[in-house]
Amino acid sequence: MQIASCYDLHEGVGVRTTLNIDDMALDGAMKAAPGKTKTAVINEALREYARRRRIRRLLKFRGRVRWEGDLGELRERKSSVR
Repeated sequence: MQIASCYDLHEGVGVRTTLNIDDMALDGAMKAAPGKTKTAVINEALREYARRRRIRRLLKFRGRVRWEGDLGELRERKSSVR
């Protein structure tokens, strides 16, 4: 399947891009997200992919960075903002 999508991160104006997407993968994603459009499912998948990659990069620092602080204070501050 080919899908043309509109994105331009620099100007906020759409630019057409043709993508070759695995039909079975798209069908599975659509079944997992009933009621969503193909565009919404693909955008969500792209955001999730980027999020997981950022987390993976952060996990490389696990155990290598020393943190000094008061976790209780941070938790209190977070709950008071709500």
